[in-house]
Amino acid sequence: MGVAGPFPYAERPPGPVLDRDEADRALARLGAEHEAIETSLLALQDHAGRRLLEGADLTGVTEERWAATEQSITLLWGYFEAYTGTLSRARAVRARRRHPNRDDLVALTDLLRGQSVTVAHAAGRPTPSITGPAKLSERFTLEELVARMNDLYARSLDMVVASDSVWSALPARIDLLAAELHRTRSLAHSAGVRPGEHPAGDELEAITEELATLRVQVVSDPLAFWLSGPGSSAPGGGRPDTTRYDRAARALEDVRREIEAVLAVRQDAEQRLGRLRDVLSRADRTLTEARTARGEVLAKIAATEVPAVSGPATALQEQLALASEYRRHARWHRLSPLLEALEREAEEELLRARESLTAVTAPLAVRAELRGRLDAYRAKVARHGLAEDPLLIERYDVARRMLWSAPCDLRVAAQAVRRYQETAAELLAQPRTSGPEDGR
Repeated sequence: MGVAGPFPYAERPPGPVLDRDEADRALARLGAEHEAIETSLLALQDHAGRRLLEGADLTGVTEERWAATEQSITLLWGYFEAYTGTLSRARAVRARRRHPNRDDLVALTDLLRGQSVTVAHAAGRPTPSITGPAKLSERFTLEELVARMNDLYARSLDMVVASDSVWSALPARIDLLAAELHRTRSLAHSAGVRPGEHPAGDELEAITEELATLRVQVVSDPLAFWLSGPGSSAPGGGRPDTTRYDRAARALEDVRREIEAVLAVRQDAEQRLGRLRDVLSRADRTLTEARTARGEVLAKIAATEVPAVSGPATALQEQLALASEYRRHARWHRLSPLLEALEREAEEELLRARESLTAVTAPLAVRAELRGRLDAYRAKVARHGLAEDPLLIERYDVARRMLWSAPCDLRVAAQAVRRYQETAAELLAQPRTSGPEDGR
């Protein structure tokens, strides 16, 4: 937020006693340093994060660190006043005469390089955790004092910037998510999704509690949601920890999609129920056809195992009636999973009915195949002029009587057809003698 960086260090020129030019350069450098320090301290004083920290009801780690930071800021101003006083004394010594004598230069050297700064802690002692062991007063060189101020300033600025970053990032995002949560709750209510009746309703309640708790904690203890950057020594190096916020946002998105799916059920419920009735009706008709075919097979085919045919799917019909009841009472959250299950089970029921019909009518299909094979071979031998062969006529009649009589023994009929095929094949393989016309 436009806060100046760390204060510059004073440079120690060579030699035990400064000459006039060195003293003038050191004073100019210290004057610029004084302005930089003052600018940084004023910027820290006016930092929005610091003002928020002063007026906030803090808890946890933020409360502890802010108490220490307030002491650090107080010390910074005390150090700055001591630094200003020493600089003023050095300027006064230099202003005595245009060309300072040796006593003036020795005094300037002592002020600028020696432990000329005394800081008394009468108003409030620094805690050992901030400046080491507590003392009534401390003496510093100007360089040591700047180093001390740099350290306190960096830690104070880091705490202020981190808190401000969390407050700038998370509460606004939590409020936006809470507004989206409110809209989702209204949508859920219209879809009949309520706590205790649907898992999505319970999840909405949990998200509501989590967001309320999260916002209170972020406002009172922002540093608990701050992740320091690895290896970063710059003040404010890191980022807000949004793990809990992101988890709540993902959970809300999942609930919203589920509610939209429930609402989609409301729009096409009647059409889906109609398709379900049609599928179950076809399955019933197929089972009825299979039962009729089974009776026909048992009457026309002998010595054959015919599988039993199951009855109508009464359980599915009951569930279909329950789905219609849910639709009439607008219980969309209950209708949605029931329709999905019914659609899957109805297709499976239709498939089972068709497989049952195929299994029941298999003997009739075998008989039809044998009849077709027998007639095909008879036509073949007729094309070759063997239709009047007595043996073929005899074996054809035997096979035909078996296939066109009831009940038909498929095993014996198949043997008869095979004998007719073999006889026809033998006769067709024999060489034909040429008649008179062939000779001509």
